[in-house]
Amino acid sequence: MIQRIKTLTAEVLPQVKQIREHIHKNPELSFQEVNTVRFVEVTLRSWGFSTIKPIANTGLIVLIEGKNPSKKVIGLRCELDALPILEKSNEPYCSVNDGVMHACGHDVHTACLLGAAKILHDTREEWEGTIKLFIQPGEEKEPGGASVLIKEGALENPRPECVIAQHVYPNLPAGTVGFKEGLYMASADEIHMTVKGKGGHGALPQTVIDPVLIGSHIIVALQQIVSRNAYPIIPSVLSFGKFIANGATNVIPDEVHIAGTFRTMDETWRKKAHENMIRIATGIAEGMGGSLDIQISKGYPCLVNDPAVTSKCRNIAQTYLGNENVKELDLRMTAEDFAFFGHEIPICYYRLGTSSTDGKFTAPVHTPSFDISADAYETGVGLMTYIAWSHLQD
Repeated sequence: MIQRIKTLTAEVLPQVKQIREHIHKNPELSFQEVNTVRFVEVTLRSWGFSTIKPIANTGLIVLIEGKNPSKKVIGLRCELDALPILEKSNEPYCSVNDGVMHACGHDVHTACLLGAAKILHDTREEWEGTIKLFIQPGEEKEPGGASVLIKEGALENPRPECVIAQHVYPNLPAGTVGFKEGLYMASADEIHMTVKGKGGHGALPQTVIDPVLIGSHIIVALQQIVSRNAYPIIPSVLSFGKFIANGATNVIPDEVHIAGTFRTMDETWRKKAHENMIRIATGIAEGMGGSLDIQISKGYPCLVNDPAVTSKCRNIAQTYLGNENVKELDLRMTAEDFAFFGHEIPICYYRLGTSSTDGKFTAPVHTPSFDISADAYETGVGLMTYIAWSHLQD
């Protein structure tokens, strides 16, 4: 079957490349993927797919039924949304939507999933069970399209035994993939603070309550959340990327706005850290004569790959690609809304190598120069097809 899948993959690759380049050229932001989801649905229907259900406004649930559809159900997932980034590229498929770019590879995930879906649909008389496709919006924006799909019942009727997803990874060369069983990615929360004081003339500090100074103390003090409050073996990151005072060289404003992110890999500590941040920041603001509004938006949970499902997928990948092309992944403090699936059902989230041996295509995701080697399509389509087919054989 491996050779048959590789042959069918080679046949569908030109279409996969065209699909990816079309989506890349016409990116849409999270929960605004109206034209993208329409393009995906039209493509699927042109291939003979009929069981397609809209969900979450700009998402789709698609069923591919083989013989004896109720025997076993597995899920495959991709995302549709792009990022608010201005692309730097001279490629003909460069984004035509200025300031919006597929800088995280969701166009690749979608194109590869569609390619695998076509192969599985065309061979559905050769296998038993059902493959459920989760084509989701809004991975890049809270509350996360995955959580919306789950709330709208996407995991039911039928309920899959597991859900599998792949994600581009420029740290690995095309033709290779990476797996990690168990805990893999961090939770991600947003911190928004407004420090309120009393503004005035910069030359008359005795007349003001300086929110800039208060905010500065808060940022420095909150670093103890990681350095002194966290259990040292629990990975934790606290970073602030926004500090807006909006005064002038000689004008102290009435308030400042601060925003940052907190990430960790332990749900119990995550809750405790939130409490500590609120206590420390509020105490400093009030102790210095000001006040504080603080909101901690609880974002995506930790991503935990089911050990049994992931081990099986790793073994399947080794059979399909060879042991030397299947790598072990390190923990990552980035976050992914596919984690919501993992808190409901066994998942496997693996990485697809996308760089090339000549040093190209190594720009990180979420940067204006991100792109992939075309050699990655073959692995992205073929391996996902073989993983799905293999899971249905048990």
